Amino acid sequence: MLKQRIITALCLIPLVLVGIFGVPSVYFAWCLVPIFAIAAKEWGCFIDKECNITQWSFTITVTVLLIAINVLFPADSLWFKGHLQPMFLAIISIGVVWWVVSTLLVFSFPKSAALWRNSHMLKSMFGQLTLIPCFVSLITLKSLSSQADPYFGGILVLIVMLIVWATDTGAYFAGRTLGKHKLMPNVSPAKTLEGLAGGLLTTLLIVAGVMYVSPQQELGLLVVVTLITALASAFGDLSESMFKRVAVIKDSGTILPGHGGILDRIDSLTAAFPVFTLIYIAMWM
Repeated sequence: MLKQRIITALCLIPLVLVGIFGVPSVYFAWCLVPIFAIAAKEWGCFIDKECNITQWSFTITVTVLLIAINVLFPADSLWFKGHLQPMFLAIISIGVVWWVVSTLLVFSFPKSAALWRNSHMLKSMFGQLTLIPCFVSLITLKSLSSQADPYFGGILVLIVMLIVWATDTGAYFAGRTLGKHKLMPNVSPAKTLEGLAGGLLTTLLIVAGVMYVSPQQELGLLVVVTLITALASAFGDLSESMFKRVAVIKDSGTILPGHGGILDRIDSLTAAFPVFTLIYIAMWM
């Protein structure tokens, strides 16, 4: 399994880097649509894994919304004099609020599941709140650029991904070697407090890298933002685990060998991107 995961990751990383740094923002936004459409199809199984009509209905709804966002708000016109398009800012803010609510649902699981377990409407709404703010946040960061540094937005996207990857990798190895105390046994029995601590510590390598490349950054603020983003990514992972547990699904899909589905690969990113983007806008714009 680990070998398969590594091979798949080695195949995906070049594609991700080309997308981040080699594709203009407008085309990048359109490239994201089919990826998030597949993720929406997978979320449809959380709503009702027995009903293809429900799954496709949710997929089509999300896809239409993503297309509408790209048509109405082209990625190359989102920023004006350092200010983000208000609709995008509102969607990102709503996304962050959702992740606060989702974290509360995770902490109170399985009792919280009584509120939404049998509601297709709520699970559909949760899916839209998970996917659309992440989509919008990705485009928001990617579209940040200047004549002095046309790759600035791409670098921010990569930093968020590195934080998430560092958190996942550190948590995996720390959990396997040191894990004794369960983090959320009702949600994900394999995750441990030691794993979470290892993941958070590993993200400090990203802080060290950023400080080395850009030493004028304020260290304390960078550490806080990195840790908050890492924690958000951890609860994004736990949130998907919660929905899979209720739906009695092991993996959201099979499209990525060793990883499962698209949702299994981006679950941490769906929380990390809105949280990081909102903090970035508040602190640095």
